[in-house]
Amino acid sequence: MAQNTENAITLGVDLGGTKVNVGLVNSNGKVLSVHKSLIDESKQPDAVIENVAAGVDACLNETGLEAKALGIGVAAQVDTDGIVLGSPNLGWRNFPLKTKLEKKLGLPVLVTNDVRAATYGEWKYGAGRGVNDLAVLFVGTGVGGGVISGGNILTGCTNSGGELGHMTIVSGGRQCRCPNKGCLEAYVGGWAIAERAREAIRTLSVEGKRMLTMAGSLRNVTSTTVNEAYRQGDLLARLLIEETGRHLAAGVVSIVNAFNPCVVVLGGGIIENIPELYTAVKDKVPDMALQSATSNLRIVKASLGNEAAVVGAACLAKQLVTKS
Repeated sequence: MAQNTENAITLGVDLGGTKVNVGLVNSNGKVLSVHKSLIDESKQPDAVIENVAAGVDACLNETGLEAKALGIGVAAQVDTDGIVLGSPNLGWRNFPLKTKLEKKLGLPVLVTNDVRAATYGEWKYGAGRGVNDLAVLFVGTGVGGGVISGGNILTGCTNSGGELGHMTIVSGGRQCRCPNKGCLEAYVGGWAIAERAREAIRTLSVEGKRMLTMAGSLRNVTSTTVNEAYRQGDLLARLLIEETGRHLAAGVVSIVNAFNPCVVVLGGGIIENIPELYTAVKDKVPDMALQSATSNLRIVKASLGNEAAVVGAACLAKQLVTKS
């Protein structure tokens, strides 16, 4: 008898540039077992696949259950055939991840972008549950997102829809890690906050003394340094945080005006560690966005934490299980 997708137990994988999280997830979005590890330092595809396989074995052995399919969210651009077109963090280009994993695991595999997987998780089982028009923005080292419109996840013409971190918010602005200048990520991503802080310390050496001392050297200044200095009442750090909040709000205004979601979900390490950014968005967006787009808008925090991509990838993998 064919497996009913509604009751399927599936595996979800969140693969980043340094780590891999594997979870076994039931039909209600509950994580039954999870295995977290660092990937092989070489980041060679075959070695990373072995890391994924080890996590899968650990989850299945712990529970004694059988998985029907696997979904994997990768920090990368991915096409509809499960080929990783490009991943700066992993250094992969045009790698057939779906085919390789299916051969290794003997399971049907779905490959997607990691933040799209997280978007799906928050939609189905997290802060966006029950909402059919939803935008999700995750702010960490980089910035990614996803959009649910009319109950469908937007994929775009070439499966690249939802790259909200690469909206232009300042024409001709700061150089992003993509070819463009002025992207949202180039102002609010963790790497960008650190870059802006280092520039400010070089320019304002007296005001930047606390952050420089905390970090030990200019090259060691990170977004965490800025946040810790801010907590200690540092004025320059405060200005950096406030500026970041204004840029983030501007990005969310563009999302709200373009997609008219009922809910905007904000998540990621930067949001979790610097709650003032969430507050800035909640305070500024209703006054800056179109009134017609904000009349029923809610801005909320993500609720699944580090498990969002695992849960979302596992949920997406249910599409590979044939309904009875």
